[in-house]
Amino acid sequence: MRDIFKGFALAVSMLTTVPFFKVHDFFKGINGYAVMFYPLVGFLLGLVLWAVHSLLAPYVPSFHVGIIIFVLWVLLTGALHLDGFSDTVDGLYVTKEKALKVMKDSHVGGMGMLMSGTFLIAKASSLAHFEAFYLLPLILMLSRLNVVLAIYFYPYISENGMSTLAKAELTKTQMLIALFYSLVLVVFFNMYLALVSALLVLFVIKSFFIKRYGGFTGDIYGFSIEVTELILLNVILFSL
Repeated sequence: MRDIFKGFALAVSMLTTVPFFKVHDFFKGINGYAVMFYPLVGFLLGLVLWAVHSLLAPYVPSFHVGIIIFVLWVLLTGALHLDGFSDTVDGLYVTKEKALKVMKDSHVGGMGMLMSGTFLIAKASSLAHFEAFYLLPLILMLSRLNVVLAIYFYPYISENGMSTLAKAELTKTQMLIALFYSLVLVVFFNMYLALVSALLVLFVIKSFFIKRYGGFTGDIYGFSIEVTELILLNVILFSL
């Protein structure tokens, strides 16, 4: 039970800037549990965003509320996944042989900065016109479920990366638990379209990066979360 709690705390530490339950050491035995909780942490973050929207909506113009939620979203996640997005984009503008080295560089390249800015504008615009804020928990959950599935099913190619232990320790049971509670919440929200869309995004990302690099890195996990979130926002925006 202690390892399960530490795993949850590690998931919160890795995926959010919430100053509680901070765990900075990747103790052996808790990393699989941490991955198991990724979708739940996403769901809880979405609940916070939805709650803030519900509090502000009666008093603040809808467009501005959307921008506030966007800013809060970035702050709560610490732009961690956006960093992975920018590094992954930088790697796409060099040869395969140089890409992994470029992605590990702590400095953001020009294309990564440009595409990240463009991406943020698209996400802010989506939220400014978004109406179904009650579905934000589902969007953040499914985006992180994609990472759980990617960690379990697909190769991890970084040596000594942050996700090395996660890949090594995530068991089939832990993956199935994450999948099960995520599917229960999809049924509760009656949003099968979001689930199918998220899995389709994962399939496309997997197909591209396995062909290019032979597998995933921690940066590509972050890239997957960001891209899935943006696409789900727009799938729901145009379908409801």
